[in-house]
Amino acid sequence: MVSTSTNADRTGRTIDPREAAHFGRMAADWWDPQGSSAMLHRLNPPRLSYLRGAVDAHWGGDPASFVPLDGLNVLDVGCGAGLVCEPLARLGGSVTGVDAAPENIAAAQAHAAASGLSIDYRSGSVEDMSDRFDLVTCFEVVEHASDQPGFVGGLARAVGDGGLLVMSTPNRTAWSRFALAGVAEATGMIPRGTHDWHRFLTPDELTAMLAAAGMRVTDVTGLSLTARGFATGGSTALDYLLTAVRA
Repeated sequence: MVSTSTNADRTGRTIDPREAAHFGRMAADWWDPQGSSAMLHRLNPPRLSYLRGAVDAHWGGDPASFVPLDGLNVLDVGCGAGLVCEPLARLGGSVTGVDAAPENIAAAQAHAAASGLSIDYRSGSVEDMSDRFDLVTCFEVVEHASDQPGFVGGLARAVGDGGLLVMSTPNRTAWSRFALAGVAEATGMIPRGTHDWHRFLTPDELTAMLAAAGMRVTDVTGLSLTARGFATGGSTALDYLLTAVRA
């Protein structure tokens, strides 16, 4: 599998410091399913289900295996306090999480230690990473990047030969503007100031950025809101998941 080794010496940053500070203020209750990150808790099951399917399809894994990531080096970019990193570790991966907010990394380290999980958490940006990974995940992060092509390029560089990139992000549509940037923030479902709708990317725009970075998109799947909560499949109008490999 792809090896990991050293930290990068890049000094570029693609995440707005104001965005990092905003999410850093949420660190204390990140793991509270009723707290400021409640929406992420609701998003996690369908995202992880999609991820599991993508991993099994890419590596020809056994759908019945409890550790489909065994032997794989995994990077979660914009890891927050570890909502995705911990399940990835339980699925057998050797997991690294990177986040621009030091407060989030501190909360993630404390929670992982209390859970008995060994996860390599790093404060910084994907540009800081010189390591290459079998699997790179980046859920609901690219819409917060101030230099989105640069951020996507950093994700692409982190994917090793034969590796897989799995992302999710809101689509820039009238529905997402109403539901996410409007109603969800106005009612407190999401903290105010979380989203800038103008930074949302359509699937075609993100696909083009990935192509420019040397990646080929192999799947785009809708992540929609139903009467029972979030589910994969159906419309991409609100949010979508995407997988990509090296072109």
